[in-house]
Amino acid sequence: MLLLRSNHLLLPHAARLLARRASPLPRAAAAARLRPPRMSTSNSSASASSPAAPSPTPVSTVPKSRIPFCPACGSPTKLAVPDGDEKMRAVCSSCGRVHYENPKMVVGCLVEHDNKVLLCRRKIEPAYGLWTLPAGYLEVGESAAEGASRETLEEACADVEIVSPFAQLDIPLIGQSYIIFRAKMKSPNFSPGAESLECALFALDDIPFDSLAFSSIIVTLRMYIEDVKSGNIKFHYCTINKRIGAGPSDLRSFDIDNHIAV
Repeated sequence: MLLLRSNHLLLPHAARLLARRASPLPRAAAAARLRPPRMSTSNSSASASSPAAPSPTPVSTVPKSRIPFCPACGSPTKLAVPDGDEKMRAVCSSCGRVHYENPKMVVGCLVEHDNKVLLCRRKIEPAYGLWTLPAGYLEVGESAAEGASRETLEEACADVEIVSPFAQLDIPLIGQSYIIFRAKMKSPNFSPGAESLECALFALDDIPFDSLAFSSIIVTLRMYIEDVKSGNIKFHYCTINKRIGAGPSDLRSFDIDNHIAV
């Protein structure tokens, strides 16, 4: 074998002599030697002489904090369980401060006028072009009722008077809690605000449920319609459990749990 591997170093006649003495491989054997090996599939059975290759080790995903930097000193945070705690928190890698992620409060109004309700068609994302009750995030320094009135004025240019709380809806998956108030307009004037394409009063049978923006609005209006038809408007509490990966307005993307009506 050493001579065959180095026959480029031999004299030409010596190389020809060695080639005559070497017996050629049969065609089948030569073809087998040149044929590439077959790759096994998951459906083929492994032979005893060729053990199956070990499956690759799954790559573990490391959760990321929604607070990537410390609001106090600007250093990066890391996820860790602080002493005496049971949950992963964003902990500053420099000053050691623990930062907590708390749910956001959304407030809005279910405005009643002449047996109709006021809806706004959104001019912003998410849910651009879909209908919703006037609602938004509660600001620091205002009560829930004040925030609901402000959002109604901003989105529908309607000056309203709060009548009573109607519903509290918790959505744990996205960290939101809604408080919706029943309200009435002080004057029958409304128009689209900066975040609305249009505003309109809808009879209960004409509410565009196929074009509503969010699960919270769908649930609120369904509860309200049931109360009006029964002649007894209640206060409602429930949890909306959204399914991971579903769209915010998908009518099949959530379940209602812990419903209380008083």
